[in-house]
Amino acid sequence: MANIIEPSGDGSIERVLKIKRCAAVVKGGRRFSFAALVVVGDGRGKVGFGYGKANEVPPSVQKAQKQANREMIQIPIVDGTIPHRVIGTYGAAKVILLPASPGTGIIAGPAVRAVCEAAGIKDILTKSFRSNNPSVLVKATFKALQQLRTRQDIELLRGVSL
Repeated sequence: MANIIEPSGDGSIERVLKIKRCAAVVKGGRRFSFAALVVVGDGRGKVGFGYGKANEVPPSVQKAQKQANREMIQIPIVDGTIPHRVIGTYGAAKVILLPASPGTGIIAGPAVRAVCEAAGIKDILTKSFRSNNPSVLVKATFKALQQLRTRQDIELLRGVSL
């Protein structure tokens, strides 16, 4: 179950990236539970992800969406792309995000693509290394996006004009 787009009424982009089924063996047989990884964004620079677990699929997706909405971050977007090159690592995953010229599109795998589309990035080049686990790739992508700074942010921090 990858890349299910669920546009909600408030204009946000919600995408279910992964649904995992877990089985616990009990006296009467197997008891299944489900975990969902969801990415939510407004398409204008705000994006978040959530991970929800429940005994059925719909409640796990709802829990993940609720967590994603709570933990949204604002990222800078300049002319439909990111301001500069960044590298994000989380656990075994490593993601490189590169700004791209207009018309390039989103060159990325499914997990990183979902985050970029939800954030509203139109043109970007990405490469993921080592792990291909969607949950770890999403977290590495978020670590990379949190490092982004615009030219104005750097000027304010340094106290000089570039």
